[in-house]
Amino acid sequence: MNIALLGIGLMGYPMGRRLRDAGYNLRVWNRTLAKAQRLAAVGATVHANAAEAVQGADIVITMLDDGSVVNKVLFELGAANAMKPGTLLIDMSSIRPTEARDHAARLSELHIAYLDAPVSGGTIGAESGTLAIMAGGKATSFELALPILGVFGRPTHVGPIGAGQLAKLANQMIVGATIGIVAEALLLCERGGANMAKVREAITGGFADSRILQVHGQRMVERDFAPRGRMSVQLKDLRNALATANEVGYDAPITALFEQLYADGIEHGLADLDQAGLFVELASRNGMA
Repeated sequence: MNIALLGIGLMGYPMGRRLRDAGYNLRVWNRTLAKAQRLAAVGATVHANAAEAVQGADIVITMLDDGSVVNKVLFELGAANAMKPGTLLIDMSSIRPTEARDHAARLSELHIAYLDAPVSGGTIGAESGTLAIMAGGKATSFELALPILGVFGRPTHVGPIGAGQLAKLANQMIVGATIGIVAEALLLCERGGANMAKVREAITGGFADSRILQVHGQRMVERDFAPRGRMSVQLKDLRNALATANEVGYDAPITALFEQLYADGIEHGLADLDQAGLFVELASRNGMA
């Protein structure tokens, strides 16, 4: 089976390595060619443009920044028209459900099947093959994609086209808000004189424990904000969640609060920090180093 992977960034690179380790023929493209060329060392074929990369592929995977970039790559750079009829496109980018449905409809006219399958787990999950994968689309498309998705982690079919993106928005709402409250709580403890690292250790295993406390909480303790999932990406996802809520007539005040906090952090120069960098924004508000 020939696979094309479009988008070789923080997530796409380890995903590409896993596909090669699993023995798949892999064609890759990235806007910045040097990022794609890193996969040549493990046997991937690197292409200079997206349309060339997808020619002859049975499955095309996109892992791109947002819906506008996916739209550009598919319909402006010629990737969609270059795919053969019967190709399955798996969009693993995080985009709006309405964008997913629009892309699927336009691809259907070209006899290309579609699955929206965004992921959660960050670069750690991409490297270890433990991503949570939320897939929307026809059951037949999901079954066809299962062996590929299984290389990356644990796929779940959550409903029709667009449902995968809805599930990812739910995931990001929970992640964004939980990062915020973990940061706020740990900073309160530090301001009050407690040891942040020991507080995190003390509440591990209780009702307040979570993957966020373990991973992002540790980054906060260590002041390690090297990007695995950037603040700017988290803000994009929260804004997509709010836009989707507005479309369906749903009030999401908690998400709106955290959208503003992430936006403030980015305005203060934190865009390229890890999502846990919201800790820096909250510390700054309180005059803490």
